Amino acid sequence: MKPLLALVLLAAGLVVSGCTQDESSVDLDRGRQLFAANCAGCHVLAQAGSTGQLGPDLDAAFEAAREAGMDANTIHGVVARQIAFPRPASTDDSYVFMPANIVTGQDAQDVAAYVASVAGVPGIEPPKVPGPPGAQIFFDNGCAGCHTLSVVGAAGTTGPNLDDAVPDLSESDLETAIRQPDAEIAPGFPAGVMPAYTSLTDEELKELIQFLLDCAGPNPDSSCTEMPSS
Repeated sequence: MKPLLALVLLAAGLVVSGCTQDESSVDLDRGRQLFAANCAGCHVLAQAGSTGQLGPDLDAAFEAAREAGMDANTIHGVVARQIAFPRPASTDDSYVFMPANIVTGQDAQDVAAYVASVAGVPGIEPPKVPGPPGAQIFFDNGCAGCHTLSVVGAAGTTGPNLDDAVPDLSESDLETAIRQPDAEIAPGFPAGVMPAYTSLTDEELKELIQFLLDCAGPNPDSSCTEMPSS
């Protein structure tokens, strides 16, 4: 049995059978925002555009679980339990394990419901976001999971707040920060956390940088909130 599937099925066995989540009591949009701020820096989840590698790949784990017959209600229970009682780390583990109750109460229920609705769903992709092409690049590459950028509702705190930082940066500064993130570390943040986005094409990099220059800070360009034409 695959290790991630074994972990999910073990957690599922600890969830009380027959428990269901009243969909009217959860806010999936808020769950997505909370996931981006608290979880995306460590987990892969395609619909969230997150690419974190410190914790398990949630799509891989729950795709296998869905294939094994697990439904969304059960996945909700598994995720909620893992938030409250994370599996303890051991010297044999390759993952960094999260603290208990990283979100609590209704926030935890919203996150669990959101993950249960999207994790491991075949063919699922991040939603289309408003703004110029660079906005979608920002989202699809998981930047919202680590950075705050108000124009797209990103509230990550793993990396610098882009609304504060970008207005003081040049195009060259941003290119270095994206391609060689450890070349200059922002005060108060550790090295070795942000990956080097070498897979971006030159055109994608240009579009991402232009998006940041136009849309970060207190006075974003009007194009930053326009839905792209189909």
